[in-house]
Amino acid sequence: MVELYDTHAHLDFPDFKGEEAALVERALAAGVRKIVTIGTTLESSARAIELASRFEPVYAAVGVHPGYADRSPSEIRSALRELVKQPKVVAIGEIGLDFYQRPNAPEVTPEKAAANRIRQIDLFTQQLEIAAEMGLNVVIHTRDSFADTMDIFRPYAGKVRGVFHCFVSSPQEAAQVIQLGSLVSFTGILTFKNALNVREALVSVPDGSFMFETDAPFLAPVPYRGKRCEPAFVKETAICAAELRGTSFDDVAAQSTNTARSFFRGL
Repeated sequence: MVELYDTHAHLDFPDFKGEEAALVERALAAGVRKIVTIGTTLESSARAIELASRFEPVYAAVGVHPGYADRSPSEIRSALRELVKQPKVVAIGEIGLDFYQRPNAPEVTPEKAAANRIRQIDLFTQQLEIAAEMGLNVVIHTRDSFADTMDIFRPYAGKVRGVFHCFVSSPQEAAQVIQLGSLVSFTGILTFKNALNVREALVSVPDGSFMFETDAPFLAPVPYRGKRCEPAFVKETAICAAELRGTSFDDVAAQSTNTARSFFRGL
């Protein structure tokens, strides 16, 4: 039987509170055999570890998302080391940079924006240091910051592999990631017919260089677009990927699963 993995979900988010067991059961019924639940803060990472301890198919990644940089302690190396030692921690993440300016967000002064960027870069660097020290790969978030993310990640690429999650950049940028020995990962956005850049990137990358994810509760694929996403829905993304790459569902499922096994420690 072909297995699928959801390599990036947020099962600790309030959207799923009290439903975790049902989510896991629905994922298993859809052929999704393993789920990596991703930390976004130190507290979220601890919850991810707790969920991994409760459910056999669930594993944890731990880290501080750039969107939470201003709410994070400025020094996280010691805390991250302790989290990494816990059972079923398979990667450090979600880490990286996010310079996106939300249209309706309160206006931020240039000084505050600059300080936030410095904070993001410092936390990203700390987490890359711990990943290299502890022998773990990293789950990378980059939004409106690809060149800066690559500049910071590149010196660590000899010791740490990254998966650039929710990949929505160009085939050319995908090639840059893969040239460093890292990976790209695709969400339900791949199933959106207007997501031409994402579809072109998926078609352009070589076998063994990509994985699938839901980013649940976000980015539900067609035919669930606009609804709350969950790990079972990763199957729809894999089906779409097979069609786009002109191969079978079994082939892309096996490829992505084997890639995930080699990337995530202990998966």
